[in-house]
Amino acid sequence: MSLAIVNEQTPLETDADGVVRVGRTRVTLDTVVAAFKHGATAEEIVYQYPTLHLADVYAVISYYLRRRQEVEAYLRQRQHIAKQVRQQNEARFDLHGVRDRLLARQS
Repeated sequence: MSLAIVNEQTPLETDADGVVRVGRTRVTLDTVVAAFKHGATAEEIVYQYPTLHLADVYAVISYYLRRRQEVEAYLRQRQHIAKQVRQQNEARFDLHGVRDRLLARQS
């Protein structure tokens, strides 16, 4: 009996906003890589994000390890964009006293 070796596609998809997600879930590549870099196992990542499949998490980790430079460049780009959006939001909205305003609404 022989084992058929099949090349499987990496379970990563880019959405309309350019965000890479795992399979057909809302979990981002950023999330899985960050958890892995913080020492989480594939099983722990699936436990934390139950919409993920264990085999997909292993495939994503493998993808990261094989293409570390490319993925790290993508992650840096995402962090830069997030920083820009945060700065734009801070410029548009007065963040001072937000907690007090929310507590006042609650009363």
